[in-house]
Amino acid sequence: MTAVLVFLGAMVGAPLRYLIDRAVLSRHDGVFPWGTFLVNLTGCLVLGGLTGAALGTPALALLGTGFCGALTTYSTFGYETVRLAEERSYLYAALNVVVSVVSGLGATLLAYTTVQALCA
Repeated sequence: MTAVLVFLGAMVGAPLRYLIDRAVLSRHDGVFPWGTFLVNLTGCLVLGGLTGAALGTPALALLGTGFCGALTTYSTFGYETVRLAEERSYLYAALNVVVSVVSGLGATLLAYTTVQALCA
């Protein structure tokens, strides 16, 4: 049952990631990977909120592992960072790492503490 829930969540998360990335890329024509940054930040925010809500295993499998796992793409984040470095855009590569990691952790912590406070 858990595998089915993960699969169902991923069926929504993966296409949503693609659509968000395409929408962002159509509006920004720079070297910084804004689409990947936005989906990863959104995934961190949602996963932090889900964790703060202390949902049961089935809901976490569907929304956390399935949806957030397919929505976020840290492999693409790594690929795009290496690509930026290979293109000698060292500042953007460093910014991609620092901004993505710090904002992802911050979004997770913010969502977790906010949901915890609301549920208390």
